[in-house]
Amino acid sequence: MSKIENTSQGIRYKTLIIIVSIVIPVVVLILFNIRITSLPPLKFLPPIYASINGITALLLIAAFNSIKKKKIKQHEMLMKTSIFLSLVFLVMYILYHMTTDPTPFGGEGLIRYLYFFILITHITLSIFIVPMVLVTYVRAISNMFDKHKKIARITFPIWLYIAVTGVIVYLMISPYYTY
Repeated sequence: MSKIENTSQGIRYKTLIIIVSIVIPVVVLILFNIRITSLPPLKFLPPIYASINGITALLLIAAFNSIKKKKIKQHEMLMKTSIFLSLVFLVMYILYHMTTDPTPFGGEGLIRYLYFFILITHITLSIFIVPMVLVTYVRAISNMFDKHKKIARITFPIWLYIAVTGVIVYLMISPYYTY
């Protein structure tokens, strides 16, 4: 174990990661069941937050490439931006679903199964990516680079999958939106 893991700071990080990793999915679930009828449906948001997912995917790839080239400051900036964009995405996604009725997927046959496979894996992995990103980030800011690298090898492809499938889900459901 590294020195930081045994300190009060390490314990605070662990506690905060656990709390945030539980609170975010619970709050999202609660907010999905609340309708804000005083606002008009925010139907303009899906292409914006799908674009944010696409930009996040590109930033993750750029961050991966920058660390391979040992451009640490660039990597750090790209990762912080990716985390920020993921938070912006989450806020927009929640606001959209709090103001707009769900859009049923209208595809049939094989495409329907493919859509729901992508959607279910996207949602499931998005729940687990929160603690993974937080642990990966804390290990980096705590100068635990060996452990950071170890978990980043798992976090990166999962986060990239989530960002890319977010765009795919949008492209697959968008023909069924009513404007």
